[in-house]
Amino acid sequence: MSIIEIDNLVKRYKGLTAVDHLSLSVPAGAIYGFVGPNGAGKTSTMRILTTLMEATSGDARIAGYSVTKNPRDVRRAIGYMPDFFGVYNDMTVWEYLDFFSACYDIDANERAVINRDLLELVDLPHKRDAMVDSLSRGMKQRLALARTLAHDPQVLILDEPASGLDPRARVEIRELLVELARMGKTIFFSTHILADVAEICSDIGIVEAGKLVTSGGVADMQRALVPTRQYQLRLLEADFAAAQTTVGQQTHVAAVQRATDDQGELTSTLLIDFTGDDAAASALLIALVQAGLPILEFSETAHDMEDLFMRATRGIVN
Repeated sequence: MSIIEIDNLVKRYKGLTAVDHLSLSVPAGAIYGFVGPNGAGKTSTMRILTTLMEATSGDARIAGYSVTKNPRDVRRAIGYMPDFFGVYNDMTVWEYLDFFSACYDIDANERAVINRDLLELVDLPHKRDAMVDSLSRGMKQRLALARTLAHDPQVLILDEPASGLDPRARVEIRELLVELARMGKTIFFSTHILADVAEICSDIGIVEAGKLVTSGGVADMQRALVPTRQYQLRLLEADFAAAQTTVGQQTHVAAVQRATDDQGELTSTLLIDFTGDDAAASALLIALVQAGLPILEFSETAHDMEDLFMRATRGIVN
């Protein structure tokens, strides 16, 4: 079941098309990474989803509510964290949370309990009486995330939540997002930090120049963008030309070549493009051992998110 549905969304600014007939859906409970370079249309899309900006055409629905026809219902269903913190530095951490809780008409006594629980969730109870402007950037991001949860929304929409954070703070934010997903929240976040996507996302959508390039589960996307698997076969000293011929004759082997090092020198590893499944890969290894090849290592090459992104995009910017 999809909890976010975007249907043929368009946003134009004078002569610039920031969002170009974008359609996608996000399953309930997903951690969805909305990935693309700066200027790809991520922030414009998110501002439309959060009812902060009107689309030129098209529509989007969150939890069944149209962002154009039912904006108040959408706002109740979402928690939004923009890519900047805001201008509330003259408040304490507690006052900051209490202010946003009050904006949702939560009773004062209930707010006290909610605020305490939220500070525990984001690991900031020791900063309860600290001034907001005294917090580190990572702490401010965690506080902003707590703010989005005050009214217990179904969906969190987060614009570059890890941007500008040091490595430790980025890990803390990632762990917090995973915990929120375990609590039943759907998380839709934009980023250009591909490592964050690889670590935590169940689904991703890649956008470029306002267009959706591809979208879906991470494993499905890997299969679509990299239709052949690649294996590394490292050998002891051998007749590599003969070994290459032997490997090339095996079932499901699409291509085989000898790998080179950083200096362009040939190595003792053969790279095998393979079209079979796991059972076929096991059969290949057995066949190569029976053929007498002096095998030291047989392993599958992992395609990271950076590789998938480069395969999906063309380097176009608005």
